[in-house]
Amino acid sequence: MKFIWSYMRKHLRAIFLVMLVKLAATGLELLLPYILEYMIDYIAPQRDVGRILLWGGIMICLALVVRFLSVGANRGSVRIAKKCIYKVRQDLFTKSMNLSGDQMDETGLPSLISRMTSDSYNLQSFMQTVQTLAIRAPILLFGGIIITLTMDTGLALVLIIMAPILLVAVVIISRKGIPLYDIVQTNLDSVVRILRENITGIRVVKALSKEEYEKRRFEKSNETMNRSEIKASVVMSLPGPVISLAMNVGLTLVVLIGALRVNKGVTEPGVILAFLTYFQMILMGVLILNRFFLNMSKANASANRIAAVMHSPEGLAVRTDVPKAPSDDFIIFDKVSFNYGAGLNAQSTKDDGSASRAFAGGHRENTLIDIDFRIPKGGSLGIIGATGSGKTTIINLLMRFYDPQQGNVFIEGKDVRSYGLDDLRRRFGVVFQNDAIFADTIAENISFGRDVTEEGLKSAATDAMANEFIEGYDDNYLHQAAIHGANFSGGQKQRLLISRALAAHPEILILDDSSSALDYRTDAQLRHNIREHYGDTTMIVVAQRVSSIMNMDQIIVLEEGRIIGKGTHAQLLESTPQYREIFETQMGEV
Repeated sequence: MKFIWSYMRKHLRAIFLVMLVKLAATGLELLLPYILEYMIDYIAPQRDVGRILLWGGIMICLALVVRFLSVGANRGSVRIAKKCIYKVRQDLFTKSMNLSGDQMDETGLPSLISRMTSDSYNLQSFMQTVQTLAIRAPILLFGGIIITLTMDTGLALVLIIMAPILLVAVVIISRKGIPLYDIVQTNLDSVVRILRENITGIRVVKALSKEEYEKRRFEKSNETMNRSEIKASVVMSLPGPVISLAMNVGLTLVVLIGALRVNKGVTEPGVILAFLTYFQMILMGVLILNRFFLNMSKANASANRIAAVMHSPEGLAVRTDVPKAPSDDFIIFDKVSFNYGAGLNAQSTKDDGSASRAFAGGHRENTLIDIDFRIPKGGSLGIIGATGSGKTTIINLLMRFYDPQQGNVFIEGKDVRSYGLDDLRRRFGVVFQNDAIFADTIAENISFGRDVTEEGLKSAATDAMANEFIEGYDDNYLHQAAIHGANFSGGQKQRLLISRALAAHPEILILDDSSSALDYRTDAQLRHNIREHYGDTTMIVVAQRVSSIMNMDQIIVLEEGRIIGKGTHAQLLESTPQYREIFETQMGEV
């Protein structure tokens, strides 16, 4: 609840005003049965039509005022809750953008989505109810009991006996509901994950005729969530029947005892009618408390999940305890070893800034082992190797999505951990595998919110060989891209992505398997344009094709996370059998 309060306290004055209005509305509502009792017992017997109409008009006016105040309070609570949850979502989004790779892997994208949507909705619902129900329920409950005590102490004792029993039942059951809703939200993460996988991979699912398989997989996850939701709902619904039973018993006792007291002349008939109304109000107060605790249970579980992300430590803080570069090369990988997930289980950090790791569950093989290479300013490096050999991981470390467990990565003489992330990543133009095309114009997809001139945008598209198809559209660069670039071919998407990478004329250009969908002629022309117009840019190309990297200044060959060959194309043909085999297979020179 501290997390929720940290956002609500910024609107303390508005919340106080809402609760004050709700207090006034509920207080006036409590007067209505009292006035009714007064009319029945004291006004009606006098047969004075004028006074009956007067007090009837007063009741109608009070009912309208109650309605007006309640609607105003409810609208105010909604506005405040929406402002609070807007800030929660903004902060959660910002925090998510700054999570390290290890933290993102630990949390999971589906879980982040459900925290941003379902969990934030639970918080909003609670923020609304806490401003209105939290003030209305106790006033109806205790206010009703106090007023009935002034009317008939004997009958009021029935209410006083019932109320604590009901409150204890609501509190105990509600406390059991909190961990159950935690499980519900965790199971929701699994449903979102499968849903997201199938939406993004729908073409693969259809192409392989796996619709029924995916339906069964989703059904299994959905059923697990449904069971947990039913269990939580059943537990949290228990107070309802208990409350109804107790209140019906109490209502019966009030009618029975009241009838006997009226028969003896001890109590007036109007008191009994007022008591029945107050009894309903007290019942409503207890039911509202039950609903309040239900919302609180959901909100508490959701708040804990959101707070776990919001309060996570800064995974990629700027480091000052890092060593200096061993040479004046522009990019240096100095004996780097890395394993995914190791950052989540760090045990110790060495004085030189490199880290040794112990892993939960025993030893894990590293993804990269003792990677060591140098690239001068304006130089080029090609990286080739089998799937899973660690090619993309090198890029992840260079851009500091992760930190290595051993060794150091340097750019321009400084360890990448000593840079601010914005300063570091502004140096790069990058095309990742399966990179994103957004549902926006071609121009916006290339500029991507950066200060890129129209001339620079078109120049980048020309160098990336994208202008050939862009200019074929009637609206050229204003042509709208579909979600994920569904209205472009694979080669067109890759050329758009390369245009984006080139548009800001980066210091370091990274192309991670970005020409796999291009024909050889286009690929060759693209490499020629980059060499001619971006000669001062340091370039790293990750590729499966030898033709894409054979003209690089230096090539490294990876196998199972190790460098098994390093040198120029000609040198590798002589020294590295694995590279020569790839070359001969692809180029047909067997």
